[in-house]
Amino acid sequence: LHARGEEVVGIAIIGAMVLFFLFFFGAIYVYFALAFSTIARKTQTPNTWFAWIPILNMVLLLNVAKKPVWWVLLFFVPFVNIVILVITWMEVAKARGRPDWWGILIIAPIANFILPGILAWTD
Repeated sequence: LHARGEEVVGIAIIGAMVLFFLFFFGAIYVYFALAFSTIARKTQTPNTWFAWIPILNMVLLLNVAKKPVWWVLLFFVPFVNIVILVITWMEVAKARGRPDWWGILIIAPIANFILPGILAWTD
């Protein structure tokens, strides 16, 4: 009987952890989707709803940056994806009237969470 109680507690802890991570990553996903759609709306880029769909959100950013859509394939190539990400965010920053060097911040921890919000919700 005692071992059964420990199993229940273990399952409850695992369940709570899963719910926490689902909520945490869900909140991050919503934040980035809102930021991307706001950036697209403010740059008058069509299909702002792409921000809510994985892979299409990369297409949306490429459209904001005025880069070819086929570049989305480059996001899946190791090491090349970092260069493409920086180039894309540099152009997104310029499209929002910010210095292009801001795009480099996308590879810096913490800054990569703050940058989309700044580009989306500041003028």
